[in-house]
Amino acid sequence: MAPDALRRAAASLSGARPLSYWLDDPAKPEALPALTGDAVCDLLVVGGGYSGLWTALLAKERDPGREVVLIEAREAGWAASGRNGGFCAASLTHGTANGLERWPGEIAKLEELGAANLDAIEAAVARHGIDCDFERTGEIAVATRPHELADLRAWHRRTEELGLATPEFLDREQVRAEVDSPAFLGGLFDRRGVAMLHPAKLAWGLKRACLRLGVRVHEHTPGLELARSGAGIAVRTPYGRVFARRAALGTNVFPSLVARLRPYTVPVYDYALMTEPLSAGQLASIGWRNRQGMSDGAHQFHYFRLSSDHRILWGGYDAVYPYGGRLDSALDQRPETFLKLAQHFFEFFPQLSDVRFSHAWGGAIDTCSRFSAFFATAYGGRVAHAAGYTGLGVGATRFGAEVMLDLLAGERTERTGLRMVRSRPLPFPPEPFAWAGISLTKRSMARADSHGGHRDPWLRAMDRLGFGFDS
Repeated sequence: MAPDALRRAAASLSGARPLSYWLDDPAKPEALPALTGDAVCDLLVVGGGYSGLWTALLAKERDPGREVVLIEAREAGWAASGRNGGFCAASLTHGTANGLERWPGEIAKLEELGAANLDAIEAAVARHGIDCDFERTGEIAVATRPHELADLRAWHRRTEELGLATPEFLDREQVRAEVDSPAFLGGLFDRRGVAMLHPAKLAWGLKRACLRLGVRVHEHTPGLELARSGAGIAVRTPYGRVFARRAALGTNVFPSLVARLRPYTVPVYDYALMTEPLSAGQLASIGWRNRQGMSDGAHQFHYFRLSSDHRILWGGYDAVYPYGGRLDSALDQRPETFLKLAQHFFEFFPQLSDVRFSHAWGGAIDTCSRFSAFFATAYGGRVAHAAGYTGLGVGATRFGAEVMLDLLAGERTERTGLRMVRSRPLPFPPEPFAWAGISLTKRSMARADSHGGHRDPWLRAMDRLGFGFDS
């Protein structure tokens, strides 16, 4: 990049606050008291992100008389649920292509269940009065390189041939009429399968809905240890214990209380920037009147969208795996990644050269090798676990909550009968092999992006083994 462009990108970050824009809100609810002493309940939910909140809410809606306790190590929505991009997708499988590759025999059913799940989220937001800027805008996947455009055309044809829901193909002029960037060569527009929302407000709204239905929520209450207790289980916390007939674990990127499930996920750090509010003239220079979510077609991809106050969120690209899978808050800030993201932003939108960023943040998300959620039970069916959402948790966690409740009830349902639910991904190898493999995969993906999408022998081997990894 030219020195002047590099200086401009650096200057645009000079005032950026080092925290999630979504969580930097004076309307953030006060934390609820920690659990002190012992509690007894029918269902214990561990984790106050989307996974746990949806599980607690749905459990009470299924059975209002059920005693439900939710414990959260810090505050509801503070982690990935409060810092993601706010893309609420219908897909349960990290896109139809990933689902088709892994479960071709049930992809139509998975797509149907995913669409119903997104409809149910929209209905729940309305029913519980959750003010989270929910907009059913859809999403455009754009091509910025010739091989990406060819891939989009091929995928468009394939979905038509298979009779799956087919996004609308947009040529260069059509996509730039929606959002004007000189980088865009074409796109696929999924008009109904994605909603945009304020992610932290969704988490806070779910917390309030849980409380109204009688869920007992304790924040600053980490679950430290899980063990059998008579016909149920017990979870130790810093100041007490919870005795429950059943438990649902929604801890995702944080180490599972069931140790044997820990090798199935690794943390990957994702980063995002938020601009200051755009002026009317700046907005007019890029169009974007329909407020769709956007992403590009590279292996190391960007995702971007408008907020309700006309800012642009710009994230992705630089997925960072820390050696040993360690979780370290120091990794939430990575200036070299923020500078890279800012450079890319101005390459995509040169007409916004005078825009500055107000917030810059990052954090860990859980990644599994098949790139979509997996499920398990433990302690003789008393404990259910869902994890591995890999950046798709805004929408898919509600489906995962339904699965966990079905599993805990011992019910054979349309959901629990799915191969996706009954199978597990490959576990990650121990160190140093995990770090070496992920690092080699990242280098190979970068090489593929710069060499016409050509997948080298390493990536082809990972494809055959069923390992997925992306930014």
